[in-house]
Amino acid sequence: MSHATGPGCRTRHRTSAAAAMLGAAVVLSACTGAPTPPAASETSGPAAPATASSAAPAPSGQAPAGDSDADSRLPRLVEDLAPSVVTIFTDGGLGSGVVYSAEGLIITNEHVVKGATTVEVGFADGQRVKGTVKATDAVTDLALVQADRTGLPKPTYQTALPKVGEGALVLGSPLGFENTATAGIISGLHRSIPGSASNSLSLVDLIQTDAPISPGNSGGAVINMRGEIIGISEAYIPPSAGAVSLGFAIPAATAVEVAEELLATGTAKHAYMGLTPGELTAQIAARLGIEPGSGVLVLAVDGDGPAGKAGIRPGDVLESLEGVALTAPEKLLAELRGRDPGDSVGIKVKRGDQSLDLKVDLTDRPATTATR
Repeated sequence: MSHATGPGCRTRHRTSAAAAMLGAAVVLSACTGAPTPPAASETSGPAAPATASSAAPAPSGQAPAGDSDADSRLPRLVEDLAPSVVTIFTDGGLGSGVVYSAEGLIITNEHVVKGATTVEVGFADGQRVKGTVKATDAVTDLALVQADRTGLPKPTYQTALPKVGEGALVLGSPLGFENTATAGIISGLHRSIPGSASNSLSLVDLIQTDAPISPGNSGGAVINMRGEIIGISEAYIPPSAGAVSLGFAIPAATAVEVAEELLATGTAKHAYMGLTPGELTAQIAARLGIEPGSGVLVLAVDGDGPAGKAGIRPGDVLESLEGVALTAPEKLLAELRGRDPGDSVGIKVKRGDQSLDLKVDLTDRPATTATR
């Protein structure tokens, strides 16, 4: 897996052993068939472009392709929305952000401002002001920054999911090129990045787009053809993995829900099961006598957490949650994303020759924990 290079680059890998294997397989895939995508790179980037290797993926479509009426609207959309999209400068690099309130509140990615208490916020009119990191949520990779500026144009956040094939416009500051616009379509919904669960909780239930996303776009806007914010740019799969314009964004509904919780209490609540999920590899599945991908392996359990109290043990295989097949750790995380603390969920568990039906009472996620 590749990431941006150059001075001030702020990009963290989101990898796992499984994702690293997938990344290696991509090199051979042209001869052996289409590969499963590797883990994505986060999209925060350097303050200035460095080398050709940091370039964005080549676009694979316009928004929407062949629709001249829509294409004629793009310049007006860029003009209207550019004042609502900002560049966020930190000591380690830069990212993007979107105006959330006229009083100077900006929404961005947690990984853009990670470790910072103050940042600099740059606007489309050239003005730069101090920004204070108000609250963060690593689970969804979202953060709020309070900029020292008011009277900002707040865009409309569309909390209904877009349709696949709908036009998409991305605004942000890739590789330090501020106020950059790229266009494409919505390529998919409810996407999860294979191999990401071991290092991240955030790369699940995402919007996929072919509008090019690059380092520095993180926290920027994905916009529909009505000028509404439909997502917050988060990640992409780099061209070095054989990808062409595979970008991912947090749905606006998630962004709004988390932002409102952060405003109200400073934290966001997330359902907690209290276990560490692992990939059910072919080797492990063969030892257990089951099909690969037919469940999620439990690597560790918090004995005092919901899973532990329900009787789940390390070595168990979670086959389904409320009837939904669990084909990968990321699928489990995506299912938990749609649950609330206090919910009780049915889990089908395979333990050796036994098949168990257990009930897990989910709780609020502890402030710091290694389990899910």
